[in-house]
Amino acid sequence: MTTKPSTQRIQAAFETKAFIPFITCGDPDLATTEAVVDSLIAAGAKIVELGIPFSDPIAEGETIQAADERALSKEVKLDQIFDLVRRIRQKHDTPLVFMTYANPIFAYGTDRFMEKAADAGIDGVIIPDAPYEEKGLFQAACDQHGITLISMVAPSSKERIQTIAGEAEGFLYLVSSLGVTGVRQNIQTDIPSIVQSIRQATNIPVAVGFGIASPDQAREMSQASDGAIIGSAIVKLIAKHGTDSAPVVEAYAKEIVQAIQG
Repeated sequence: MTTKPSTQRIQAAFETKAFIPFITCGDPDLATTEAVVDSLIAAGAKIVELGIPFSDPIAEGETIQAADERALSKEVKLDQIFDLVRRIRQKHDTPLVFMTYANPIFAYGTDRFMEKAADAGIDGVIIPDAPYEEKGLFQAACDQHGITLISMVAPSSKERIQTIAGEAEGFLYLVSSLGVTGVRQNIQTDIPSIVQSIRQATNIPVAVGFGIASPDQAREMSQASDGAIIGSAIVKLIAKHGTDSAPVVEAYAKEIVQAIQG
């Protein structure tokens, strides 16, 4: 099977250890989201995850739930987010990935969603509440429109890890800890052993997310894998600084990139 151009772009982002930030679109407004994306890319982000606000984000902790609520209170719509992606794409060629849930995709229409996402410039989608066994609900539409469907594995995946990894594309999102997103003081999971198991099934990049906040944590997780994903720590900065977030986020992101890439 021919590799999708979007998958090639995503994998090329891992030529060095990758910092992958997450932000919620429309928190506190779409203009700030655009400015923050600009700042993250300027700081060295290799891929940017754009969260689509949703009323019931079951994988998210309090920080990102609150960001979703702030965005939804402004009545941010999917079509506005697609327009945001187009504006970002006019300035940057950094891979952009939607983090969203199954319901917003179904409500919009799966094929229509993937078509609009691809047209706007999205490279991939991550759907936390779609287990491996249900990826078929989205895979055909992703393939048709050239979108990379990024798989997730967690410590609880156990014997399923190699099965999921064997069919993964783009990169594999390794959830560092059981539970929801949110800053953690300590990450106890034996990440190196899980990565070793994944490597037995695939050579695609593995990035670790959930709980990472400090430069030291980012360095540790990226040394054991191909990159670190950080969401809640960035969303907290945006919650604190609002429309003035971009320079603060850029300074934080530079620290993370320096830690990851040495």
